[in-house]
Amino acid sequence: MEFSTREDIEAPAEQVFAELTRFEQIERQVMRRGVDLQRTSGSPDAPEELAWTARFKLRGKERTADITLDEYDAPNRLTYKARSGGLDAVTVIDVMALSRGRTRIVMTFEVLPQTLSARLMVQSMKLARGNMEKKFRVKMAEYARDLETRLNRPA
Repeated sequence: MEFSTREDIEAPAEQVFAELTRFEQIERQVMRRGVDLQRTSGSPDAPEELAWTARFKLRGKERTADITLDEYDAPNRLTYKARSGGLDAVTVIDVMALSRGRTRIVMTFEVLPQTLSARLMVQSMKLARGNMEKKFRVKMAEYARDLETRLNRPA
């Protein structure tokens, strides 16, 4: 099951990519949302080796996910891979310069079930696909607006 969305931002691609790779800030944002996040390897100086373990509640159960930054192609692409139980997830963020001051972010999120119970969960998610896609697009649009505001704020 795959979700995809794109957002245009009034800022140069290099600045957008730099903001998307401020890993300490992203970690703090995730923890403020109630996720227990621990970096297990790497540092922002060597982003190709970054990995995290996240603990969170989903559908009333405590879950754990192992997340790695799988591809770091500055200033074009970031790919994260996550594994939680029998589910694998791949998130790809493409950054494309439309002009000197305008950038498009394309985000794709794919869930890949690896076990029978994970397949059943994904099947039930497909029934709510419309609502999930809408939430995904709304959250991405909010994030893009926040990102644009931060980048265009006077120094």
